[in-house]
Amino acid sequence: MSKYKEIKGFKVQTLPTDTLASAVAGGAWSSGGALNTAVQNMASAGTATAALSAGGYGGSPAAARGVNQEYNGTAWEEKADLVVARYGLRGGGTTTAAIAAGGPAPNNNLVELWNGTSWTETTEMASGKENGASAGVQGAFLMFGGVPPATGDVNTFYWNGSSWAEGGDMNQAKRNLAGFGLHNAAIAAGGETPSVTNNTESYNGTAWTEVNEMNTARRALAGSGSTTAGLVYGGVPNTAKTESWNGTAWTEVSDLATAISTNGGTGTNSTTALSFGGESPITTATESWSAPSDFRQINLGQVYYNSTAASFKVTEQPAANGTWSTGGTLNTDRESWAGASGARDASMTFGGYPPSSGANTEFYNGTAWSEQNNMTTGRHGNGGTPNGSQAATLCFGGQPPSPATAFTEVWNGTSWAETNDLTTARFYIMGAGTSTAGLGFGGKAPADTGKTESWNGTSWAETNDMNSGRGYGGSAGTQTAAIAMGGDDSSPRAYTEIWNGTSWAEEADLNAARYGVGGAGSSTDGLCFAGYPTGAITEHWNGSSWTEIADLGTARGYTTGCGATASAAICLSGTPGPSNYRISEEFNSSVSNKTITVT
Repeated sequence: MSKYKEIKGFKVQTLPTDTLASAVAGGAWSSGGALNTAVQNMASAGTATAALSAGGYGGSPAAARGVNQEYNGTAWEEKADLVVARYGLRGGGTTTAAIAAGGPAPNNNLVELWNGTSWTETTEMASGKENGASAGVQGAFLMFGGVPPATGDVNTFYWNGSSWAEGGDMNQAKRNLAGFGLHNAAIAAGGETPSVTNNTESYNGTAWTEVNEMNTARRALAGSGSTTAGLVYGGVPNTAKTESWNGTAWTEVSDLATAISTNGGTGTNSTTALSFGGESPITTATESWSAPSDFRQINLGQVYYNSTAASFKVTEQPAANGTWSTGGTLNTDRESWAGASGARDASMTFGGYPPSSGANTEFYNGTAWSEQNNMTTGRHGNGGTPNGSQAATLCFGGQPPSPATAFTEVWNGTSWAETNDLTTARFYIMGAGTSTAGLGFGGKAPADTGKTESWNGTSWAETNDMNSGRGYGGSAGTQTAAIAMGGDDSSPRAYTEIWNGTSWAEEADLNAARYGVGGAGSSTDGLCFAGYPTGAITEHWNGSSWTEIADLGTARGYTTGCGATASAAICLSGTPGPSNYRISEEFNSSVSNKTITVT
């Protein structure tokens, strides 16, 4: 009997605007009052409606400025100048209690305090800073990065209101970077090393940790906000790009009206901010950022009617719109088909080459990799169950022993234990499913094979073979709905086959034939990435055809990957070069609204 809902349908909300992933996703820049004096590369302090711009470079004629300007949310007013005019300095605090420190030699260690009326020199930094970054307030202030040396500085200095002390060094020396947050919870983003970087680091009051990179590398940019709700905007190459930081990742949001660099920036969160001055050329322009306080939350799969646009819309997460970013670095070098399982931010990898890595197991938490208990038998070219988890997964096949092994091991969340072997020993085998409902297919035994075996949680059973036997392919999916892609090192293949739980069917080929590839997703929404000879190519499978999308940041082969969805995957390990063995990359597609045709 049909249900009432199936006959009647369901109610679709009518909304005046599109739904949003967050308040900041609906933010936009608008024009503010112009500075009285055009400056760039100045110190900034305050909030979006009560800001301070101190010092800087520019105007006519171009020179170091000591000018001090205060913003009330509408207009700028000139206040008492700095004691020493200079540029390349950085600041923090409020319009009644600010600090400005650094600048070019011989004034690069100068520090001045603002009391709302005038500036006063105070205790100098032990070592000078120019074109660095800052975070914090007048009585608890942080300076980091900058010059000297010419390539950038790693030093961090902390001001406690009366004296300076050294803090933890940054992981990457850089200058002309953005900084925001507090003295014990700060973010450093972008800059030059001397090459322009998208590197991001987080400070906890003691040490810096590398976190997810910005989407766009740039230097001489402005930043504001906190370690969980920040913004960066502008930068060189001259850009209007704005990105928001949610404590974990960067997202591109609405651009500035004008491309700018060496601009000032203030704000305590990601919903309000102020950008002022800068070079485009040297300008008095001010822009104010505002995000809605009241908005409709976006939810994957929701359907609604946008009454303003007069269109029906659906919220989806299309993998085709995704991008790769650098993830955590593995603790152990590995390539040659290590196994992998789990969701992108809760994944694991096991096995691999060289032999020193063959038994190694590591967990990923979305930021860093940690070593776990080793496998019983070290090997490479082993298969895994990509839909498994850090609590339960399966490893099977591989080598050594030579030429191939049938060994199977099960992971219980803490340790590995040997269990019943594959019926056919092989290496460079592909896998799908979980630790209780797995699938192993293809590989070399030692010749190419299409043998397929089904795992019921206790033992393996042979089932129907693949149409084209091969190893070194990518795989994804479940025991009843799997996909095999590419493979065969002797003659790279573009083959795609889909498993329906009973048999394999040949489908549309990859656009680029390759082997040693990684895979993620499902048999209807999958990814194939990396491999030889193409290296960085990523293709998306929509259930009927492949489309080339965003390339990996680092070309590689003999890699592996996992992720239950194509919109959130991870690629880890690979060759060439030892430096690339450990680099993982994360694929992410943001949730978005799409207009749908209703008939």
